[in-house]
Amino acid sequence: MDGNSIDFVVCDPPYGLKFMGKSWDHGIPGVDYWQEALRVCKPGSMLAAFGGTRTYHRLTCAIEDAGWEIRDCISYLYGSGFPKSYNKFGIDGYGTALKPAWEPIIIAMKPLEGTYKQNVEKWGLGGINIDGCRIASELLDGRTNNGGGTSMFKGLNLEYKHTLPSGRWPANLILDEEAAQLLDEQSGISKSPPIGSMCAGSKSGDIYKKGFIGKISQNGFGDSGGASRFFYCAKASKSERNAGLENKLNAHPTVKPLSLMRYIITLLAPPGTPTLLDPFAGSGSTLCAAKQLGINALGIELDEDYCEIAEKRVSHYLGG
Repeated sequence: MDGNSIDFVVCDPPYGLKFMGKSWDHGIPGVDYWQEALRVCKPGSMLAAFGGTRTYHRLTCAIEDAGWEIRDCISYLYGSGFPKSYNKFGIDGYGTALKPAWEPIIIAMKPLEGTYKQNVEKWGLGGINIDGCRIASELLDGRTNNGGGTSMFKGLNLEYKHTLPSGRWPANLILDEEAAQLLDEQSGISKSPPIGSMCAGSKSGDIYKKGFIGKISQNGFGDSGGASRFFYCAKASKSERNAGLENKLNAHPTVKPLSLMRYIITLLAPPGTPTLLDPFAGSGSTLCAAKQLGINALGIELDEDYCEIAEKRVSHYLGG
């Protein structure tokens, strides 16, 4: 593949756990894999790689040692996991493992050429899609920015304006439906400040200087509910795993929900007509999600059976 030809990477590489005795899960992809991904990606390209809770530290180090900049780690919480524990070894009540309830998603970036602005001007890449991944609030639907005026804040005369973003700023925590329900059971119902409530802020970062007129913007959403409303909730369809496979079942053991993959792709995709690379395509969930979003995607898969499944699933989402 040509260097500087890929716009971003989204993948679910092996976790190195020898999962279900699968040969492809014998170890974590090493530095050479991520160096090759770095070579084919443009400066400023973003990368998302799922990892296992026991081995993601090695995955992170391999990605970083290859030359990528680690930007964040998203926690994907799910409620459907079951413990894979042995408890018949002579001590009553003891086991060997906890119930799995989350997976890390490493977020990295190929180093920029110059500043963000310079990189965008040359390569068309820079940053992540915040507005495209805001956590929507029903109360904001159909509302528009309005109003303005002045207010007293700690004795200072401050200008303010109402701003109504399309939703809350995306967080580095993602829930599935079961995890969201469990969180709401623990948190109970709370109410956010009303739309139009304000917080201090300033482009200069110095609003407390005497006589300075700064800017403040509203931060209330005026909604109520459980704590899960602050985070993106990935909803899994029971039918999507085998869609397009006719009488054949998708035997891949680690299939991710398409709504989760669409969210990650949307977060990392630059504007325009980008090309996504998944070097560990598996049964094709990343590719299917990309096709649903109208994004060009390239997948690489070692196992021929999984490759066949991925082709059929992608074909299904392309309309056959």
